[in-house]
Order: sequence, then structure tokens, then C-alpha cells
Amino acid sequence: MKTKQEITANWLERYTKLQLGEISPYILLTNFNNYVDMFCDYCGVDRVGYEANMRVANGNGITMINFGMGSPNAALIMDLLSAVSPKACLFLGKCGGISHKTQIGDFILPLAAVRGEGTSNDYFPPEVPSLPAFILERAVSSVLIQHRLDYWTGSVYTTNRRVWEHDDKFKEYLRTTRAMAVDMECATLFSCGFYNHIPVGALLLVSDNPMVPEGVKTIASDNAVNTNYAQRHVEMGILSLQKIIEHAETVRHLKFDW
Repeated sequence: MKTKQEITANWLERYTKLQLGEISPYILLTNFNNYVDMFCDYCGVDRVGYEANMRVANGNGITMINFGMGSPNAALIMDLLSAVSPKACLFLGKCGGISHKTQIGDFILPLAAVRGEGTSNDYFPPEVPSLPAFILERAVSSVLIQHRLDYWTGSVYTTNRRVWEHDDKFKEYLRTTRAMAVDMECATLFSCGFYNHIPVGALLLVSDNPMVPEGVKTIASDNAVNTNYAQRHVEMGILSLQKIIEHAETVRHLKFDW
């Protein structure tokens, strides 16, 4: 295999155990197996097994992929999906609140991401901003409003560092960025999606408030978030992509030309 298309087509099938033709052009991305299970339940399809490296399910004209955690995996899935040229990808991720305004269970619709992870530097120079596809974010906003759900907008800081909650110096730096939240994937997904001509958006769920000791995620607090908020998160993602599918004429505005 010599070309990128040959490599990514082969690897996408290898990682997902799906043929390329089985992958919908409308894709939900996540980091969590329970999100895949909730997707299957919502769409009325059997829960999928664990044979694939990336757990994948199809339902309601949408493909959901659990691509794993972190910036390198985010870059990988964007490169692999270039083999099928999706019309829209929406990331359903969790994040830690930086702003004192955010509370556990809040939704954040990021309008930009700070590229603190480093992986995206292999795709664009550091000064190139990381932005989601606007029309996709607008569709998510419309669905949230229809369901009388409030949300925050702003930037999210993406880091490749997983354990930092004890580091006061890093936390002080995060405050200077004026970001609403911190995550490990958004900047990479947005930048690598742009690089691969894939429209990408995100709907984030605030799962913890790691800037204060009592807000650091624990087993108990994570279980509570999954019990109280995760199902709604998945449902809003499905409905947002369905809105894009039903108004297919707007998808042309998601295309990148550079």
C-alpha cells in the first residue's frame, strides 16, 4: 500500500471490523462504550460486541464510533475517516469545567479549541486556529433550544496531559486561557477534520470541576454523571445529526475549500 487512500481504507476496516460501505456519512464520535450501548438502545438495534478495536454501531442512518481517548486517537480517526469522506461528524465528549460558571451536567458547544495537545502541529502550524464546522454546531444549538436545554458557548482547551488536577501551576495557566472547559480531543478533531476535509462539530458534557479538589472526578461522581446526564447527551447527538440528514440541502455549506 502506497497511497493514503489505500492505507486509511484498509485500516478503517481493520479498526472497526466494518466494510467501508457499512459506514454512514453521518457519524457520532465518542470515547465511551456505554455511549455506544445507549445509542444502540435508542435506535432499537442489538448492542454490538467488542471484537473491534473501535467499537462501532449503526442505527437511524448514523454510525457511532468509540475511537478511544486522547489526541493521538482523535487524529487517527480523522485520518481513517478520510477514506469514506463523511458529510458530518459530531463528537460527544466529556470535559472538565474551567470557568466558575459551569456546573456538572451542563452542555458546552465549543466555538473554538486551544491547541494545547501538540498532535495537531503535525497537520498545521501552531498559529492556525482550530474551529468546528459552524453549520453543524448551529444544528446542535437548534436541537438543544427545541428541547429547552441551556448551554454554554466559548473555547475549550485541549491537552494531551491526563493527570494534572494536582498541578496548581498548570491550573493557573488554564485560567489565563479564558477557556470554558478542558478536554483531550476537540482541537485535534477540529484541526485534523479540517485537514482531511471532514466537517466536525462537538457537544461536550461537563463531567467534573477539576480546578478545585472537591470537583475532581471520582468513581462515584462519574457514575452519577452517567446516570443523570449521559442518556440525554447521546439523544441530543442523535437528534442533531438527524436534523442535518433531514435538511440535506444545508450540508453543502459544511464543505471546506482550501
